[in-house]
Amino acid sequence: MTATLPASVELLGRALDYTRARLAEVRGGLLDRPTPCDGWRLSDLLVHMEDSLDAFTEAAGGQVDVHLTLSTEGRVAAIQGKACALLGAWARPGPGDVLVGGLDLASPLLVATAALEVTTHGWDVGQATAPARIPADLAAALLPIARLTVTPADRGVRFADPVPVSPDAPDDVRLLAFLGRG
Repeated sequence: MTATLPASVELLGRALDYTRARLAEVRGGLLDRPTPCDGWRLSDLLVHMEDSLDAFTEAAGGQVDVHLTLSTEGRVAAIQGKACALLGAWARPGPGDVLVGGLDLASPLLVATAALEVTTHGWDVGQATAPARIPADLAAALLPIARLTVTPADRGVRFADPVPVSPDAPDDVRLLAFLGRG
């Protein structure tokens, strides 16, 4: 787990780079394609990604207000712009802790969690467009964050049950399996 905010911001930057490349493959004719998340289409995932980027960017100000966006027009361009804003918001000095729905979270953990979410959803986008593995070093850095932040209470709600894999499987395979993707 990254212990400092600068290390978490660097991890977030790598996650955003990976995901930007996946988003570059999105075309209007692909929005109805299924994603690895049961019942989700690519357009649904893009809406969720934009909302997540908004929330993680707001967190740089010290507090997150949850809200939903319902349209899908211009979604990829909006996500790319918000991804840049997210990295910029956390690259400058920010709060030590962030209030999220009444929970007080340490900034390094919150930013590392953003990197996990961005990477995972980037992989999901890739599965609906042009699959690409998560880079080994990124997956290795995210695996302990996933193990720390995804709890049994998240299973069936935010994540499927873990998928069994060999203990010597590559880090990207183990990460995705832990997150219920395989």
